[in-house]
Amino acid sequence: MGNVGFDLDMTLADTRRGIAAVYDELSRQLGVVIDSAVVVTRLGPPLEQELANWLPPEEVPAAAELFRRMYPDVAVPMTTAMPGAREAVERVRAAGFDVIVVTGKNTRDARRTLEHLGLAVDDVVGSVFGAAKGSALASFGAAAYVGDHVADIAAARAGGAVSVTVATGPYTVGELREHGADVALSDLTEFAAWFDGFYSVARPSGGA
Repeated sequence: MGNVGFDLDMTLADTRRGIAAVYDELSRQLGVVIDSAVVVTRLGPPLEQELANWLPPEEVPAAAELFRRMYPDVAVPMTTAMPGAREAVERVRAAGFDVIVVTGKNTRDARRTLEHLGLAVDDVVGSVFGAAKGSALASFGAAAYVGDHVADIAAARAGGAVSVTVATGPYTVGELREHGADVALSDLTEFAAWFDGFYSVARPSGGA
């Protein structure tokens, strides 16, 4: 019970500007229309799933490869921390819990993003989405998983963790509750108050 998992995009990291910039460049290079403003309203699902909305199936793998080649230089420098993200991570670590990031983003770019933001975490698992995150959360013994998407609720359920959600992605607090979140917060600035109560119950042995 000594770990807390976090999603990355739109939970810890505001990746919208950077992702939009990569899609804009991808659109230019491929000569296809991609509405990046629409794309960034529904971040969360795998890259290939989003690309399938704009490209024929046979062109998706090559486009995904090009997107990932551009991402470190274009998107990472434009990424900012979500409000309360730094404080949330620091609060969890100060309490003696490990912080695990489990994300749909590939592990390499997830680590680069966290390094760019200066967020110190204990481990990163990438390229997993929805309930597929459950095995990673279970392997780390995550007591809670924090995310912004209804798929993150499924992830927490699959991993046997408390589902903590923040309405900083595509869903409102009410919608997150309707989808079965155990906890629904407006954003991570509300996380510490919730975590203090949770910590008193789930405190790891030797925790502060």
